[in-house]
Amino acid sequence: MCASYGLDPRFSDTDLLAEADAELLDDLRGWARDNDGETLRPTGKNLRNLNPLIVPQDEHAALEKAWWGYLIDGQPSKFPSINTRSERLQDQPAKLRTRAIVPTTGWFEMRKPERVWHEFTLGPDTLFGMAAVTQRGRTPDGDWVTCYSIVMAPAPAHLAEVHERMPVLIPASMSSAWLTAAPDRDLIDEALAASAAMAERISVTPTASRP
Repeated sequence: MCASYGLDPRFSDTDLLAEADAELLDDLRGWARDNDGETLRPTGKNLRNLNPLIVPQDEHAALEKAWWGYLIDGQPSKFPSINTRSERLQDQPAKLRTRAIVPTTGWFEMRKPERVWHEFTLGPDTLFGMAAVTQRGRTPDGDWVTCYSIVMAPAPAHLAEVHERMPVLIPASMSSAWLTAAPDRDLIDEALAASAAMAERISVTPTASRP
């Protein structure tokens, strides 16, 4: 399960968007700087953070602040919703109807039974994207927002030593297709293949504690 990730404003390399808009990247870097290095965690009943999300807008990519996890009838869902299994999307591709990309510089998982936190990155300065599915939801304050759930898949052997599952990674070359293509089984299968290739570049580093 991916329950926290980072967004370091010092990124100098990107594997996020096929056509990386300079203004979008500047806005993303500014948000990360204002976030003061805080780890991004699910939005919930008490934690009302909205996290940056890449969404399709008029056939282009746009940055939007979004709620991590689903809202049902104005309240956080009672069922787990911060992650969605890729297998479920393969069986029910209609759930791919609306999608987004989560920008990150690395995600965190705990290795058990040692209970040691590890960070997964493409390198210390690389910004990359994780696949997400989205839906609209109404906040407890009555505002409508985009809600997102990070898509998870089985991890390859060199990462499964720490955690058996990992986010589906969307390379820049597939970003446009992930945001705008028809929601069918071929799309999730293509994303899983691209993620598997990208996962070979992921490195894992133990951290003293959860950031």
